[in-house]
Amino acid sequence: MSQSQDAEALDEERGGAAEPIVADGPNPVPERSLWHDGNFLTLWSGQTLSEFGAQISMLGIPVLAVVLLDATAFQVGVLDAAGLVAFLLIGLPAGVWVDRMRKRHVMIWADAVRAVAIATIPLMWMLGALHIWQLYAIAFVIGVATVFFDVSYQSVIPSLVRPGQIAEANGKLQATQQVAQLAGPAIGGGLISLVSAPFAMIVTACTYVVSFVALLLTRDHEVPRPAHEHEPMLREIGEGLRWVFGNRYLRRIVGTTGTSNFFNIVAMTMLPIFLLRELGMTAAAMGLIFSLGAVGGVVGAIATPHIVRGVGEARAIPLSAIGFSVVGVFLPLAAMTPLIAFPLLVAQSFIAGFTVLVYNITQVTFRQRITPPRLLGRMNASVRFVVWGVMPIASLLSGTLGTWLGIVPTMWIGAVGQLLSALFVVAGPFWAMRTLPDAETVPA
Repeated sequence: MSQSQDAEALDEERGGAAEPIVADGPNPVPERSLWHDGNFLTLWSGQTLSEFGAQISMLGIPVLAVVLLDATAFQVGVLDAAGLVAFLLIGLPAGVWVDRMRKRHVMIWADAVRAVAIATIPLMWMLGALHIWQLYAIAFVIGVATVFFDVSYQSVIPSLVRPGQIAEANGKLQATQQVAQLAGPAIGGGLISLVSAPFAMIVTACTYVVSFVALLLTRDHEVPRPAHEHEPMLREIGEGLRWVFGNRYLRRIVGTTGTSNFFNIVAMTMLPIFLLRELGMTAAAMGLIFSLGAVGGVVGAIATPHIVRGVGEARAIPLSAIGFSVVGVFLPLAAMTPLIAFPLLVAQSFIAGFTVLVYNITQVTFRQRITPPRLLGRMNASVRFVVWGVMPIASLLSGTLGTWLGIVPTMWIGAVGQLLSALFVVAGPFWAMRTLPDAETVPA
């Protein structure tokens, strides 16, 4: 239910999104869909399964902390922060390293690390040695691997498909996460109820192994930059930051995404405690809410090409941002009205999922289209440094506010903050055009 994820957060796939986004730019729509591209489907299938696994762990780890380890509001905030702080600590240098390496190879190693780390949870539980501080460490290790995986993931597409297929590929890969959110939490909730949260993590570890194998079988045409072209790290980091924040479109997109992510996490960090303790819901019911709400993401990915054709690529960005910023208010309203909490949470998740997918597919495609290949890793790392880097800070703030003010007031602070997030793109130049510029014409 986190909007950023990617948000920023973040970046996804849809079974019905085979039709590419059609914009007025120079890239022609490919004659054949990527559903006929075996190489792309190998990558896609591995990512689909790993996204399911990620959804199980996203549900299972907080449930384990709250129910089995009796974590406090502050400890839940620290746990969330531990999984996200790597974007703040190493996000920028990771972009430099990724630009110097084969991105698919980086993703392979990241999957291996995540599989091993997540597998230690059931092992430590069986030995009776699992404590909250160990969950912090495991979350941090997984977070570091995820930094490298995600920066590579958003940068590898241009080396797998033709330029005219980038939008279609993003639509499919964006939809992967939403399809996983549709079924993953419900499956995860059932698994947790059946075999307990620690043992449900075995499924997540197995899905990372499948993704590892799929990446081994995928082929790309990326040619890493030769070593003599590498400059000092700080200079290369600066080049990536200047590319992002020197562009008037990208810096407004980053402003909206980062602000939305920050306040969304402030609200969402307290949601497991609210649902499991204050409302007395089970893990299965919590997973069902997330799954029903994720239908919005599926519909959003299917609808994105049609929305882009109808209102224009540029205007789709502020329109979708208004949607996910306003609907954040539903979350604390559900907290204040327990009798209708379930339908309100489902509605909030549906609308948020729909609008975030329209926003993400459109802006990620634009970012990839205008960025030179040698800067793709640093561009994505610079963006994620901000839009994911704010999230551990928000998690800690949420835990502190939850302890000091209470759960519901903290969720209201997050909702009010999200209302402001759309201003960056709403007040920007997007309304004045239908199609965003291409690499050759994009102004600073």
